[in-house]
Amino acid sequence: MKIIIIGLGTVGRTILKTLSSEEHTVTIIDDDKDKVDALIAKYDVFGVVGNGACKDIQKEAKMREADLAIALTHSDELNVFACLVAKKLGAKNTIARVRNPAYRTQIMEMKDELGISMIVNPELETSEEIFNRINLPSVSQIEHFANGRALLVEIPVEGNCSLIGETLISIGKKLNSKVLICAVQRGDEVFIPTGNFVIARGDRVHFTSDANSLGDFLAEINVVNSPLKKIMIVGGGRTSFYLAEALSKKKYKVRIIESNKSVAEGLADSLPKVTVVHGNGTRHEILLEEGIEAMDAFVALTDVDEENMIVSMFANKMNVKKSITLIKSDDLYEMLGELGIDNTVSPKDIVANRIISYVRALANKRGSNVLTLHRLVNNTVEAVEFAAKKHERIYNKPLRELHIKDNCLIACIIRDHEVIIPDGNSAIMLGDNVIVVTTHKNFDDLTDIID
Repeated sequence: MKIIIIGLGTVGRTILKTLSSEEHTVTIIDDDKDKVDALIAKYDVFGVVGNGACKDIQKEAKMREADLAIALTHSDELNVFACLVAKKLGAKNTIARVRNPAYRTQIMEMKDELGISMIVNPELETSEEIFNRINLPSVSQIEHFANGRALLVEIPVEGNCSLIGETLISIGKKLNSKVLICAVQRGDEVFIPTGNFVIARGDRVHFTSDANSLGDFLAEINVVNSPLKKIMIVGGGRTSFYLAEALSKKKYKVRIIESNKSVAEGLADSLPKVTVVHGNGTRHEILLEEGIEAMDAFVALTDVDEENMIVSMFANKMNVKKSITLIKSDDLYEMLGELGIDNTVSPKDIVANRIISYVRALANKRGSNVLTLHRLVNNTVEAVEFAAKKHERIYNKPLRELHIKDNCLIACIIRDHEVIIPDGNSAIMLGDNVIVVTTHKNFDDLTDIID
C-alpha cells in the first residue's frame, strides 16, 4: 500500500520502522529537514520537507495516490486539517492523532465530515490499558480478539501460583479450565513453548482463553488477587485525567499528586470525585504524607521516565500491591526487570500497535487475511488474528499433521460464536478466525505459518 506519514515524533518513527519493513511504499512529511534526511537514509522511504497540512506539500508527496495518510504531529488542529486536505486530494483513508480531551466528543461526532477514518489518542488509550490492569489486578496485560470473545492474557508467575514446576503437558492434565500457554518470557529470553517446557517462578506467561473462562483459570492456579480500591497517581497530565475519570466512575478512591499548581487546580475542578494534591510526587516525604503505604495501586505518570522509575521502585518498597510505570524510551527497558519494574506502559507502542493493526486490516481488503495484530514482550512476539476466508490445503486437517514453522503456535480458533482452545486433533475450517502467536514478523496470510 501507499502510505504517507505526517509528523515524525516518537509515534511516527515507531510506525515508520514497522511499515518500512512490510513492503509498503512509504512517504514521510515533516518540517524538520535533518529529521527527514536521517530517516530517508535509514529506511527505504521517500521524504518531503514542509508543513504536512499544506496542500502543495501534500501534492508533492503524491497524496492523491495514497491508500492511507497518518497525521501524527504535535498539534491536534494540524492533524485534523491535514486529514481534511488529504481526503480532498484523494487519499482513501486517514488517521489523525487527537489528544485534547476538550475535542474528544466533537471530533468523534464530526469524523466523517472531516474526512477522518480513525482517531488515535495516546493518552486515552494508555489510560484504558492501565484501567484494565487495575480492574483485573492479577493480570499484567490483556489483549482482545474476535470482538472480545477471545483473550490473550499475561500474568506473572509468583507467590503460590500452581503453574510453578509444571510442564505444559501436566498443566493440561491437571486443570479443568481450558487455556493455551503460547509464550513465556524468562528474563531477556522469550519462548514459544512446547509440551515439555517447565514453568518457573518469575516467568511471565502469555495464554489464550475464552473470555468467560479467564476468572475460573486464575482462581484454579491461585493467582486471584483481592480487588484494588485505593489508587495513587503521580503526575497530572492527560493520561492521569482520563484514568482518574474512568476509575472514579467505578467508585475507586483516587488520589492524584501534581507539582504544577494551575494543573492541579484544573484537575480538581474537572474531577470532583477525585482527591487532587498540589505537591512534588517524586519526593518520598510527600508520598508518605499522602499515604502511599495504604494504597492498593500506584501509577507513575510524570513526563520523565527516570522519575517514574524511581517512584515506582519506592512504591514497591512500600509493598503497594500493584505499581504501573509509564516508560517512553526504548533505551530503558533492558534495565527495568533488574530494578523490579515489570508492569509498564508505553503510549507510543500502544498507539503504534493500533495503527499497524488498522494497516493490516486495510491490507486484508486487498488480499491479506489479517484481522487484528498485537505485539507482546517489547515487540518481540506478534499475536495475529487471521481470517480463514479462502480455500487452503491446510484446512480440515488435524493440527498435528501440519508442518508448522518453529516459534509459531496456533493459539486459538474462533468458529461462529465458539472459542476453541486447540489441541493436536483440532482443525482449521473455512470461515474460522485463527490466532497465531509467533516470533516471526510480517505474516499476512495464514499459510505463512507452514514450512
